[in-house]
Amino acid sequence: MTRPDIDVLVLGGAGVDTIAYVPELPLPFADSHMVPAIEARAGQTGDNVALGLHGLGLRTHHLDLIGDDREGDLVRALHSGHGIPFTAIPSAAGTKRAVNLVGPDGRRLSLYDMTRTADGDRLPPEQVRALALRSRHAHVSITYPCGHALPILRESGTTISTDLHDWNGTEPYHETFAYEADLVFLSATALDSPHKTMRRIAEQGRARVVVATDGAKGAHLWADGEVSHVPAVPPPAEVVDSNGAGDAFVSGFLFGWLGGHAPRNCAVFGSIAGAYACTVPATRTAMISRAELLAAAARLDEPA
Repeated sequence: MTRPDIDVLVLGGAGVDTIAYVPELPLPFADSHMVPAIEARAGQTGDNVALGLHGLGLRTHHLDLIGDDREGDLVRALHSGHGIPFTAIPSAAGTKRAVNLVGPDGRRLSLYDMTRTADGDRLPPEQVRALALRSRHAHVSITYPCGHALPILRESGTTISTDLHDWNGTEPYHETFAYEADLVFLSATALDSPHKTMRRIAEQGRARVVVATDGAKGAHLWADGEVSHVPAVPPPAEVVDSNGAGDAFVSGFLFGWLGGHAPRNCAVFGSIAGAYACTVPATRTAMISRAELLAAAARLDEPA
């Protein structure tokens, strides 16, 4: 059997965001608003998870479809600049992109370009299989082509995680991912009853752990048949931008999970990484390091 030389294979979620810092959200209707510099940068959910894992010292490989366009060049440059192996599959629809409006309190509103995915888009099965057989774990974005790769990942024997983001608990599209993953992350934002949804994911799917992040309220953790609350971790500096906080949480949690830590400790690692991400503007790329994460975790363990 092939010896794993990849800690985490990240599937999907490569793209470019255009960031605009606005005076308030919701933005009042007007012909125009004067805002600070508007910048386009690579770094959608899969990119962010790959960067976060790499920054924590995990051997990471990213696979996705991107276009032969300026945005694709930005994605390729992001990975090469950080030394993260990236398998780019040509996409005729172009590289995924979005516009993120960020308010003064760090909250964001994302507008996704739905035209960048075609019904026939697929990640090549032979490449998915070959990479999965080299990997300890696979993190799967909920972008369309990735759903078709789940059976291949399952056959390879690697464990699987996914992030459902702001799933409302009823949209059928997300269920494929929710019920096929061993670790399921989602936001509590759109859920009437996070605990009920988490239990349903565990009962109807394969999940051993389900985590619903809830911003400054902390996170809800389902593990060993019980739901518990994990308090939020105070950010190390002023909160300026929530972009990428959920992706950072995933990276921190997976760092702990692959290191053999208990689920609650993994959630604390995720909370530390997520809090750190909120202090970094989305126009910059700066992930918490392994040393910073472990030091922050040690401080939390210190007696008051």
